[in-house]
Amino acid sequence: MDPTMQAFLAAIIGALVGGAAVLAWAVSERQQHRLPATDEPVVPAGVATVLSVLRSSAVVVDESDVVLKASAPAYSMGLVRGTVLTSDELADLVRQVRRDGQIRETELLIERAGVPARNVSARVAPLSSRLVLVLVEDRTRERRVEAVRRDFVANVSHELKTPVGAIRLLSEAVAEAADDPDAVKRFSDRMLVESERLGQLVQQVIELSRLQADDPLEAPQPVAVDEVIDVAVDTSAIDASAKRITVVTGGTTGLRVLGNAEQVAAAVSNLVANAVSYSDPDSTVLVATKAEDGMVEISVVDQGIGIPSREIDRIFERFYRVDPARHRSTGGTGLGLSIVKHVAATHGGEVRVWSVEGQGSTFTLTLPQQADRPSHLSGHHVSDHLVPGPLVPDPVNQEERP
Repeated sequence: MDPTMQAFLAAIIGALVGGAAVLAWAVSERQQHRLPATDEPVVPAGVATVLSVLRSSAVVVDESDVVLKASAPAYSMGLVRGTVLTSDELADLVRQVRRDGQIRETELLIERAGVPARNVSARVAPLSSRLVLVLVEDRTRERRVEAVRRDFVANVSHELKTPVGAIRLLSEAVAEAADDPDAVKRFSDRMLVESERLGQLVQQVIELSRLQADDPLEAPQPVAVDEVIDVAVDTSAIDASAKRITVVTGGTTGLRVLGNAEQVAAAVSNLVANAVSYSDPDSTVLVATKAEDGMVEISVVDQGIGIPSREIDRIFERFYRVDPARHRSTGGTGLGLSIVKHVAATHGGEVRVWSVEGQGSTFTLTLPQQADRPSHLSGHHVSDHLVPGPLVPDPVNQEERP
């Protein structure tokens, strides 16, 4: 091969090598400037942030029914355990929404061992082609309020029907016994009792409605506790005298609480009336007061029938009575302790109960004190009277004694 051909081939080879080098450099440069590939996020951007601020319990579920994201309330409510929905009904609803893309709503009862069941409303909607969003609202309190209202209406109707029916029958009996003065007097006295029972029931229903309208208390005023107790004792004086019950007052005098005088008087009067009604004849009822940690405690101690331990949780329910067989003789409406509890709540206080069946009970109403005031012990000789248990025993917070 002549030198000219060799030079030509060498030039061609050099050009190819140079071109390959330039191409390799260009490819390398392009790769270096290319953005790194990223995986598509499991949960769409921003969803996690929205879930964290929602008041509802929120859960995001993928196409395999795996929980990808859940808010803190969802865990606390027990909707999610690990990465799985605990409710089979809710999981089935998620699959239905994923299948047809239609938003669905339902009411569920969430039950967990050792925890009261919760009524919840669930709304399930598609979040993307493969993700489903579950929003759950706790409706337990609302359902409980609705149930209380239904029971209240039913109970009021029943309680009103009883005295109204009795008055009607007695009026017919009076008309038939017009020629018998003794029978007329007997029936008319009975009518008076039933009309008083009816009036008391209506008054307490009105009082409960007024208390609910004042919730929370807007303009509390100083209330003299001594005056409230005097009114309560005077109100029950006739009933106490009829049963030869001694009502004793004692403790710290000169105390004042912040609240509504009419409501506080109604609450204390109901406690004293209950103590007298459910105490045996020839016994003692003690009303004592003391101030502690900025609160005033008004305790009413009786030597009555007491409250069975299984009933204590229910004694503040409207129309509930510990001994239904006795309510006709005691004249109770079953609303007294409901009023006491509501007064305590609207005043920022509480009512506590200590009781032993057959030995008596102590109800303690605690209300905010107006201010620290000098006081002294009254001279009612409380120690001369036998009272069950300590003056203010170690009570437990409970939710109506008749």
